[in-house]
Order: sequence, then structure tokens, then C-alpha cells
Amino acid sequence: MTTEPTQKALTAVDIIRFYEQFVKDWENYHNVRLKEEEAKHEVEMAQQALRTKAYTQQVDTFLDIIAGHFEQTDAFLNGLKQTQAVGAAVTKTREAMLRDEIAGLRKLVVDIKASGSAIASAPALSAEERPEDEPLKALPSPTKENRKKAKAQTISAMAQRFVLNDASKSADTIKGTKTTLDLFIEAFGDLPVNQVTGTTAGDFHDLLLGLPTTHGKSKNRLPIRKAVEAAKEQGLETVSGKTVKNHFSRLSSLWSVLVQREIVARNPWAQWSFNTAKKTERRCWTDEELALLTQAQWEHRGISRRTYAGMVNVALYTGLRLGEICNLRGQDIENIQGVACFHVRPHPEDGWSPKSAAGTRLVPIHSRLIRAGIMSFLEPGQHFLFPDLPTSSEGVRGAAFGQAFSKLKTKLDLPAEITFHSFRHTVSTKLRNQNASFRELWIDRVLGHEASHRSQGTMNYTSSIDVQNLKNVIEALEFPTFTLDIP
Repeated sequence: MTTEPTQKALTAVDIIRFYEQFVKDWENYHNVRLKEEEAKHEVEMAQQALRTKAYTQQVDTFLDIIAGHFEQTDAFLNGLKQTQAVGAAVTKTREAMLRDEIAGLRKLVVDIKASGSAIASAPALSAEERPEDEPLKALPSPTKENRKKAKAQTISAMAQRFVLNDASKSADTIKGTKTTLDLFIEAFGDLPVNQVTGTTAGDFHDLLLGLPTTHGKSKNRLPIRKAVEAAKEQGLETVSGKTVKNHFSRLSSLWSVLVQREIVARNPWAQWSFNTAKKTERRCWTDEELALLTQAQWEHRGISRRTYAGMVNVALYTGLRLGEICNLRGQDIENIQGVACFHVRPHPEDGWSPKSAAGTRLVPIHSRLIRAGIMSFLEPGQHFLFPDLPTSSEGVRGAAFGQAFSKLKTKLDLPAEITFHSFRHTVSTKLRNQNASFRELWIDRVLGHEASHRSQGTMNYTSSIDVQNLKNVIEALEFPTFTLDIP
């Protein structure tokens, strides 16, 4: 006979323990599910972030691509707007001129009719009745009337009427006339044509002969009179007699029409002589000529030999222009990536800036220049690096130095082909004849030349050239016969 195992009766404690375990298991299950959901949500968020990042990169790429097109479109629209504005202004000017001419002709016809009627209706006086001392009164001269009207006829209005609006004139003639007019009006203002005399023409002649050949070829163009002063100061190449002759020929052609129409009495632009012989070609310094500068005795009461030595050293070992050297400040010497550099940049507080956008640049200081003592010019509280350079009446620093240097050159019996600006030619020639693998862009960057191929990539590359590369370019300059230490 078998006996069945006895079942233990459940107590209240067992039931409570069972429910406590059940609750714990349920909470564990709930926590596991919650973590699974959180993990799933984090994965979804990460995927969304990746998709957002990819989309953002696509948008950035798209914006980079179309940015250039927007700039071109904006420039085109601005140009179109300016052209439209100029066209509207020209049309209004021409319309006003025509209305004035019509009104003048109407008045002239009325005056002639009135004069004719008065003459016809006037009773004839006998010889006894006419006073012997009373002269016959003449009618006003049409020629004098035209010259009186010329007071309101400016050179730009006459050029617009007889040259720029003439469909038979070539595009080159119109372009050249505009260039000449711009120069004249900038120098003397938009004068009435009857106020332009031979003296005015002579002043314009002298001004043009002093104008640098680079005038108007860069964005940061100096005013015409300051450009002439800067050319004199820096020894820049000036325009040829042939160029001046072309300007006078354009104005003479306009004045021939004005004389023919009796708007002016004479042509002040005719019968001028011009030196059209080939100008002296400037060249680099030779080693022998540099040796003469080392031994030369500098003579100037206001500018010290120390400044002379410092400026010549800087010019020869950097290729900086005279105006750039004269306007260097102590704050323009900076340490960039461990390399001492001249920072050529605009100084609007003094009204000076480099001649072009490319002129703003970093130029490493040659080790020979440092050994010569250029850093000794740094003085606390000193504004300019070369403080004893006077400023001319035109507001240009260095004019006196340029004149003194020219006198020194003459005293040393050096030829006219070399000037202070020849230091820059010498540096450029030396660097471009080096056997080292210097990129042309590096040399252009040191000299502040515009890159010959101005693509967007070229400009970005130029602006990010490593200073050490520029340092290597500068250190390639060697002048064994030049040993001008700074006292």
C-alpha cells in the first residue's frame, strides 16, 4: 500500500513572498523594456543626427557652389543699375540741352523779327535832323551771344554732345575721350569751356607728364595730384610724351568743333609740342653700384645717415616701395609663426594705404637686415619707424628723402637708368633668377604684385601661403658687395 506525499499548506507568509517576488520580476521586466526603448530611441536619434549632418554638408556644398554665382549676379545687376542710371542722367542732360537750344533759337528769332520791325517802322531822319555825334547802333552780335551762353556749357556737357553721343565715333575714341575727361575734371573741375585757357592747358600738360604709368590700373587709385607727388617721391616711371599728346589730341578735336560753332574763340589745345622720343629704360643695380652706396657720404640736414642706411637696407632686402618704407610704423613689425615680419597695411588714421589690395602683405625680415641693426629703430612711443622723414605740403612722407637720394646718385655719377625704385626691380630680378624651386605666387606675394591668374583658387591659395615659405624666398637674396651697416 502506497502513501501519497503530503502537501504543505501555504501560509500567509508564503503568499506574501510570492507576490513580492512577482512584483520584483515585473519591475525588472519593465526596466528591461524601458532600457530597450531608450536604446532604440538613442539609435534613432543618432541616425537622425547623421542624416542631419549629411544634409547640412550637402547644403554647405550647395551654398559654396552658388555663392560665386550670386556674387557675379549681384555685380552684374549693380553694373546694369549704374549703366541705367548713367543712361538716364545722360538722356536728361541731353534733353535739357536741346530744350535750352530751342528756347534760345526762339528768342533769337523773336529778337530778329522785333529788330526788323523796328527798323522798318522807324521814320527816316533827314541829314539836318540826325545829330552829327550820334553813332548808328548795331544789333547784338550772334557770336557774342553764343560766347555768353558758353558760361553754362561745361566741358563734360560739350564732350557728351559732340563726341560721346556721336554714333560715328569709334568705341576707342569714346573710351579715350572719357579717360582724358576724367583726368582733366579730377584735376581742374568741370569748367565751362570758355574758361579753359592756354594756362589751363599748360598746367594739365605738366601734370600729365608727372603722372605714373600705373595710375588708374588698380582699385585703390590715388587722387591725380597725390599720384604725381608719389611718383616724384618714389621715382616711379611716368607717362610718355606720346600719351600726353594723345590726351591733347582728343581735347583739341573737341575744341575744333567748339571754335567752328563759335562757342569758344580759340583752341588752347592746338600747336603744342611733345617729346615722343623713347624714355630711359630703368634697370637693376649692379654689384659695383651697390658698393658705391656703401661708401657714399650722405648729406642732408634733416634726415640722418642712420635713416638713410636703414631705408636702403630695407629696400634692398625686401623690395618694398619707397612709400611703403616711409610709412612703416613700429607696430608694423610683428612676429608671425616665429618669423619677424614687416606688416604692410593701410593706416586710415594717417590717410595712407598700399597702392593695391595685393600691397597689403607680410614680408619676412631678412637675417642680414636684422644683423645690420634694423630692430634698433623700434623705440617706445615712436609712431613711425623712421621718424625724421618730413611730410610734404601734399601730405606725402618721403618726398625730401627721394630728392636727397637723387642728388646722392648724381654725385656718385650713377646713370639715370637706376633710381630708388630700382631696388625693387633688383629684388624681383634676383628672386626670379634663383635656381631654388620658388613658386611664382610666393614671389608675387612678397612683392605685393597682383597674381597673373586671378582665379578664386589662386586668391585663396595666395592668402594662405605659409610665412616660412615667404621667409625662404627673402633669405635667397644675397648682395656680397653691399655692407651698409646701420650706425
